[in-house]
Amino acid sequence: MTGTTARAGARPVAPARGRLRPLAQGEVEITGGFWGQRQEVNATATLEHCQEWMERVGWIGNFRAAVEGRVATDRRGREFSDSDVYKLVEAMAWEVGRTGDPAVDERLRDLVATIAAAQEDDGYLGTKFGRPGQGPRWSDPEWGHELYCIGHLVQAAVARARTSDDTALLDIARRAADHVCEVFGPGGAPGIDGHPEIEPALVELARLSGEQRYLEMAAEFVERRGHQRLADIEFGRAYFQDDVPVREATVLRGHAVRALYLAAGAVDVAVETGDPDLLAAIERQWEATVARRTYLTGGMGSHHQDESFGDDHVLPPDRAYCETCAGVASVMLSWRLLLATGNPRYADLAERTLFNVVATSPAPDGRAFYYVNTLHQRRPGVAAPLDRETPRAGSSLRAPWFSVSCCPTNVARTLASLDTYLATVDDDGLQLHQYADARISTRLPDGRPVGVEVATTYPDGGRVTVRIAETADAPWTLTLRVPSWGAGATVTDGDGRRAAGPGSVSVHRRFAVGEEIQLDLPVGPRFTEPDPRIDAVRGCVAVERGPLVLCVESTDLPDGRHVDDVRVDPDRPPRDDGGVTAAGVLVEQADGEWPYRPSGRPSPAAEPAAIPLAPYHSWATRGPSTMRIWLPTV
Repeated sequence: MTGTTARAGARPVAPARGRLRPLAQGEVEITGGFWGQRQEVNATATLEHCQEWMERVGWIGNFRAAVEGRVATDRRGREFSDSDVYKLVEAMAWEVGRTGDPAVDERLRDLVATIAAAQEDDGYLGTKFGRPGQGPRWSDPEWGHELYCIGHLVQAAVARARTSDDTALLDIARRAADHVCEVFGPGGAPGIDGHPEIEPALVELARLSGEQRYLEMAAEFVERRGHQRLADIEFGRAYFQDDVPVREATVLRGHAVRALYLAAGAVDVAVETGDPDLLAAIERQWEATVARRTYLTGGMGSHHQDESFGDDHVLPPDRAYCETCAGVASVMLSWRLLLATGNPRYADLAERTLFNVVATSPAPDGRAFYYVNTLHQRRPGVAAPLDRETPRAGSSLRAPWFSVSCCPTNVARTLASLDTYLATVDDDGLQLHQYADARISTRLPDGRPVGVEVATTYPDGGRVTVRIAETADAPWTLTLRVPSWGAGATVTDGDGRRAAGPGSVSVHRRFAVGEEIQLDLPVGPRFTEPDPRIDAVRGCVAVERGPLVLCVESTDLPDGRHVDDVRVDPDRPPRDDGGVTAAGVLVEQADGEWPYRPSGRPSPAAEPAAIPLAPYHSWATRGPSTMRIWLPTV
């Protein structure tokens, strides 16, 4: 396998207990296909692109300015810009673990040295507060993001420690974490940060180091949340998840990324402390949020003004925010819940979000991104500037950089570590949760070796072939996830072919090297209807194909036609004849004196048409266009 430098623990999440054990980079490798290609672009383009931009806009330079005593006047970027440098370092650490790339490793070491020089004697690390001419440390808990930034520093250090013997970054992070425990631990300040992130970071540091105080500090931050410790801002305390204690909340609310990071940290605390009540609370919140506050793409967050969840069933497609970082955080939460419970529903949402949010953000060349992921674009817009930052809410074309560029680095660290989200083991065998060309070689808890090679054209094709490459001379169980849309799936093994209903299908036997198990998933196009309580898309349908959400894009319509001219016939199933189409019409629209008409008035003139559809993740890769996912019916 590649990534020979990867260590046994090279995984983002390493719980001490739980239903399933995640595999490390040294145990699983994506070898090609949809995700393999995206990992390659991430490695060869995105990492360098992010570093070049952070040098250009001065975010890396902030650390140098801090050392040289000029940070009060020369600091650039938002109060949380340090965190994006840390996320880039984390992405580079996972990439070094994945491939052993010496050039990436050298750049990473240089960045770590730059960061180390800015750390203060007591362990505090941050470029926005505390130095002459700046506000005092910890003086702005609502917006200062100090603990948030240290959380990303810690996560980067954990990644580096798990993929390398170089401890320089871990030493920095432990000093910073020790400082946090001193300031906010027993007898210290009773505060919290306006942006959760420190919680999952401290738990992972506790898992790595064995130091209980980090876990205790994380648990304390979770318990402090929801007791109105932060200011009651214009968006309300729910924006910070500081309105209701974590254990009492019934749904995710407020700022979507904040809510999801907090929930991920709460799962980590629940698992490590053996707290079933806390875990059950997050499970209930996840269920309610998925049922009533999640877009078809898996995107979360319907408010632009506060990047937040809306009320139940308030999911307007044309005003969808669906921040890329919220997609990444959703995958983080779903993965933790899957490991804790083994419920394949969590892997279903992770798959939906990966293919339709995370994969949508970066351009094919890995050098431009979406910050938000709308489901309906009414105006084609213009190309983003290549030489300056772009407002984050622009969504007509991907942009090379934003004034708030949390999303590019979040995508980078996710893709670099994506191998570790494919498979798990338990006492009885191996489970495959996400499908990609891959090689897997591991051991079950009792020491039995198991190994498989996975070959598939997924998501374009529905066949997943698993070849046994390594096995013990004893029975074990291979479990394959069947997505919720997979009714009609079949599995074929040495005993023949049988139906495999949504959820999972298992094959238990004494395997032989070379034996193949074949899962066939029905990835043909299908119509999907919305819950009738979602007013914004009532009377519409969407088209999905396998795990992919499809869209209509003006690029594929006759000259001059807008996607809002499209109507589809819900009684005629979509077809795939080398390209997906839906039967429908293109209507002739015209403005009148009044945007309403008497009931019963004839509909606008229409011409029959085969409406072409394409994967949503590829939209706007051919230039400015209008686009929509939810399609009105005839």
